[in-house]
Amino acid sequence: MVKNVAPLFAELEGRDFYLLSGVEHGMRFSAWVDRDRLPSLTGLTTDEVSYRLERSLKRGLIEKRTIQYEGYRLTFEGYDALALRTFSKRDTIDGVGAKLGVGKESDVYEVSSYRPMALKFHREGIGNFRKLNRERDYTADRRHSSDLYTARIAAEREFDILEDLYPTVSVPRPVDHNRHTIVMEKVHGQELARTTLEEDAVTPVLHRLLTEVSRAYDAGYVHADLSEYNVFVTEDDIILFDWPQAVDISHENADELLRRDIVNIVRYFERSYPGVIPALDPGEIATAIATSNFGEIRL
Repeated sequence: MVKNVAPLFAELEGRDFYLLSGVEHGMRFSAWVDRDRLPSLTGLTTDEVSYRLERSLKRGLIEKRTIQYEGYRLTFEGYDALALRTFSKRDTIDGVGAKLGVGKESDVYEVSSYRPMALKFHREGIGNFRKLNRERDYTADRRHSSDLYTARIAAEREFDILEDLYPTVSVPRPVDHNRHTIVMEKVHGQELARTTLEEDAVTPVLHRLLTEVSRAYDAGYVHADLSEYNVFVTEDDIILFDWPQAVDISHENADELLRRDIVNIVRYFERSYPGVIPALDPGEIATAIATSNFGEIRL
């Protein structure tokens, strides 16, 4: 588990970030950065590098490995610190609050700004990096990607998709992104999986959800990982979350992934509210969406 580095900010000094930035730059060229390269990468003296390495190691912002040479690399905590530093300097956020949620590939915190926002740290790659790389298109062309790089590309991709979809599709409003993190609108609601709908609301909510899937398809995307765990229900709407794995509708598997999304959602409603929704054919719904005929589907 990656720890929250926000409480460490009061302890960190400007030159600590010189060291972290230098290690980050060095990792573009090798998995472990040779200590001898750090003075040139950071602009710090050899003695200053030693001091900053000790401080960063103590706080878990970097890790050390000695085989053929003494090497260092950023941990996710160090990467988090760099991203938070950038958001602070941009005045995007001015504080980090409570954790809002933990996903299989992300951590989300409330952050303060001119209004409450949500800060999402992508964690793709932790614990299952090789399998993830085989499955995700956005790292398929890099044989030696690091987990930090995978998370960064996922965040960039999700931010770009949110910008494409918002506000046509009901997704969180994107605000800013840096490295492996995204700042977005904070949504007041809860996961569909943790929501008990009134019987007369079940079919309207399902129809609303499928309508947003259809709008996303019309905008050029299939979510490709849709389930009751990345749909939020608010007082008067639903919002679709977690888009880094989305595929363009031109993708060779787009229609198959669309059908899987529909199956996941329809089966969830059938399990959770037996006998409440009409009998539905996910394949028929997926075909209607893919042919821009979802408006003809009646639930």
